[in-house]
Amino acid sequence: MTPIELAGIIFGSMLVFMAIRLPIAISMFLAGATGYILQAGWLPFAGFMNTQAFARFAGYDLSVIPLFILMGYFATKGGISKDLFSFAAAVMGRFRGGLAMASLLACAAFGAISGSSVATAATITGVALPEMKRHGYSGRLATGTLAAGGTLGIQLPPSVVLVIYAILTEQNISKLFAAAVVPGLIALCGYMLAVAIYVRVVPGQAPEVDPHREPMTLAKVIGVLPIITIFSLVFGGIYGGFFTPTEGAAVGAASTLLIAIFKREMTVAKLMDCFLGTAASAAMIFLIFIGADTMNAALAMTQVPNQLAGVVGSWGLPPLLVITAILLFYVALGAVMDEMSMLLLTVPIFFPMVMGLDFGMPKDMVAIWFGIMVLMTVGFGLIAPPVGLNVYVVNGMAQTVPMAESYKGVMPFLISDVLRTMLFLFFPIIPLWLVQFAS
Repeated sequence: MTPIELAGIIFGSMLVFMAIRLPIAISMFLAGATGYILQAGWLPFAGFMNTQAFARFAGYDLSVIPLFILMGYFATKGGISKDLFSFAAAVMGRFRGGLAMASLLACAAFGAISGSSVATAATITGVALPEMKRHGYSGRLATGTLAAGGTLGIQLPPSVVLVIYAILTEQNISKLFAAAVVPGLIALCGYMLAVAIYVRVVPGQAPEVDPHREPMTLAKVIGVLPIITIFSLVFGGIYGGFFTPTEGAAVGAASTLLIAIFKREMTVAKLMDCFLGTAASAAMIFLIFIGADTMNAALAMTQVPNQLAGVVGSWGLPPLLVITAILLFYVALGAVMDEMSMLLLTVPIFFPMVMGLDFGMPKDMVAIWFGIMVLMTVGFGLIAPPVGLNVYVVNGMAQTVPMAESYKGVMPFLISDVLRTMLFLFFPIIPLWLVQFAS
């Protein structure tokens, strides 16, 4: 059996397992185990599994994932989202489409302490969707805005996606976080511009003038101080050299819990929900780690990834064309896989290939820039049909809005995503500008 045939069996079996509705982590594990045993036998596979699980999970840096997830849960249960949206609505309410823009601002601010796209979308939707309905916004615009706004949860640091990318590629988490700041802010501005254009081009999606907009009060300003405090404490400490990203995640989780207790929003039942939710989310991610490691080990034995890199290099294609092809592949893969599975399965294959190309800049900068490009594309997959996990989450909460309307609602934001991705593709200096200031 040739290496190409073996690789085909591994990928094919994974797709079959996914088609019969097995969890993606289990599908990858079974496909990888099948490929490994076919090539090396049962005993070598048993030996691999005996050491791989401990080697993967014994790393101290991996603890940053559940800590950032826990911080997001504390923020969700601590009632911070209500204050965020109230402040944003008072700021943006004077503009046409202002509540939609306020939802985007709230998503960006909440994402800055959450790191999760789905959590951001679900949390802000619970607060913002009833308000937008009450003020006369269409279901299309409301759900599309909230689904797209949820992606800001991973596009702005701390991003769990970037943490996983940093672990897989052995890159500096602080530098990746710094590189994500400018692209994340540009994403926010692009989405707000998309709303402003959309409500003027397509009539009936938002009220012309909102006579019931909320006034700005001192209470609303005070309400956003916890977010500013947490963000400044975590990232000021990281970039000030006071603690590592892992320690920063622990400080962020602890400070978020203290603020939730101070606001009298945290009960014992909610606290247990936070810990149980974090355990479930972290277990899911770690299980995907094992499945992806097994499958990548089986693929590595076939030597197909190395052969693929060599073939692509021998074609002499422009490096930007290769990156474009990889990003388009991520868009297609996003139709059948979630972002964690995509990263864990593909980064070990694509990263060495990208690092072998000449982009005219240092290799460490190439690694960071590629991470940001992957992050942008993963965000695209979260709202693009036919799956779009964020769209499903928001539409499920909306109940009365047809799924087709929600997909129509995300189209302006997808156009913004495409334009932004092209900007960073041709001008890497934009996402890399702040990296020079990160240690």
